[in-house]
Amino acid sequence: MYLLTELKEGLLISFRAVRANKMRSVLTTLGIVIGIVSVTLMSTAIEGVNRAFARSAAAFGTDVLYIQRFPWVGNEDWALIRNRRMLETNFAAKIERQSQFSDAVAPVVGTRRRVNLGDLSMEDAFVSGTTYQYMNAAGVTLADGRFFTAEESSGGRPVCTIGANVAETLFPREDPIGKVIRVGGYPYTVLGVFEKQGGLFGVFTSDNRVFIPLLSFESHFGGRRRDVTIQVRVADIQQMEDAKLELEGIMRKLRHIAPGKKSDFSINQQELLTETFAPISLTIASIGLFITGLSLFVGGIGIMNIMFVSVTERTKEIGIRKAIGARQRTILLQFLVEAAALCLIGGIIGLMIAFPLSLIVDQVLPTAMPLSVVFISITISLLVGVVSGFLPAYRAAKMDPVEALRYE
Repeated sequence: MYLLTELKEGLLISFRAVRANKMRSVLTTLGIVIGIVSVTLMSTAIEGVNRAFARSAAAFGTDVLYIQRFPWVGNEDWALIRNRRMLETNFAAKIERQSQFSDAVAPVVGTRRRVNLGDLSMEDAFVSGTTYQYMNAAGVTLADGRFFTAEESSGGRPVCTIGANVAETLFPREDPIGKVIRVGGYPYTVLGVFEKQGGLFGVFTSDNRVFIPLLSFESHFGGRRRDVTIQVRVADIQQMEDAKLELEGIMRKLRHIAPGKKSDFSINQQELLTETFAPISLTIASIGLFITGLSLFVGGIGIMNIMFVSVTERTKEIGIRKAIGARQRTILLQFLVEAAALCLIGGIIGLMIAFPLSLIVDQVLPTAMPLSVVFISITISLLVGVVSGFLPAYRAAKMDPVEALRYE
């Protein structure tokens, strides 16, 4: 109870001191404001990029394997793998017949083309040629309409299913289903629209993509000499390793690779990306927060200097308070509360500035400001105040009351 009374008294004295020295208080808190803005913006950027990457990685599917020419990550010598043979789209059907662990298999080839509807267009959209099995193999969801059927796929019909960003760009105010768009100059009828996935810059999602039947893709864009990805959805996620071993064997047989020789293809999965990104993200976050934390350190030094000045100015007041019975703890708490209050005010102002700035940054780089970032920023402000104010407060608490009363 006595401690609460001392805390209340310390707060009243500290706010009186702040009001009495408004300009000095503003200049003192400026360093903390800049530090909190820097740290908060860095934290929101890191949090936003992590969330965007998680959404992008989720688009790959935890139960989907990708058979491709090259690995997504790894330490393999590029000189040894750059001349690997192309995969063939007909491998997908053979894998589907031979695999015991797969639920769906779909080949995917891609290119970049201009997609337009009259004067509205999207430059360099991702155009992907695949089969009707893609919906099952990729595990994606439609927001509207449907994907092309087996008959439309095998017949190479001029139909397509588009991503959310493509739909928003070409059809800002109307339903795209049934409309004819031009993909690389060729007319395609829109059958469906995928749900918006978001993610890191929208690169690894369906948002900026147009999916057309594989035969139509090969006819219009020459898909036979393009890199092929074979997506395999595993029936039971608990059997991922068994599925990988099985696919390795099937592919080696299809590629006629002799026993003992290295495979000239890679089997990729989402886990490889998350395992690789985690340490990179941690390193970037550590370096970024260290650099921005230097501004907080400078702000803390400023607080310490001002608190030493404040202690010197109020030496006689400290002597009087000690002479009438104030304990060392009371004096210590008074100056600690004053330093913490200055930093807390600076932290709140910093957050008020950082939030609108993060919305501006979000137009270029994904950001996110969860409550955890707000709480961390406030905590850091208080911690800087307590640490910076401790030495001046300790000096004040240890003053000899007789010497303090003599001070002029």
